Amino acid sequence: MNSDTHLDGNSIGSLLQDLFGREMTDQRACCDACGAINPLATARVYVDAPGHVVRCAICGTVVLVAVTVPTGVRISFQALRWVELAP
Repeated sequence: MNSDTHLDGNSIGSLLQDLFGREMTDQRACCDACGAINPLATARVYVDAPGHVVRCAICGTVVLVAVTVPTGVRISFQALRWVELAP
């Protein structure tokens, strides 16, 4: 990506809610690359790609990619070590 223009993780809130059936931007996730633990809302989301590219707010590693395909939405959890679903 040539641009450093990004949105925060709230911009993929509805996509994550469709996937998990609940609000997810306030849930904690761990970056597999650096071990940082932050709410998904703090991630950096780049939308100038063919889909949504989500990067760790600390180290910049791509942790999630979501792309719309003819059959729906394809999501790759590339470098999320875990996501915690708090009550």
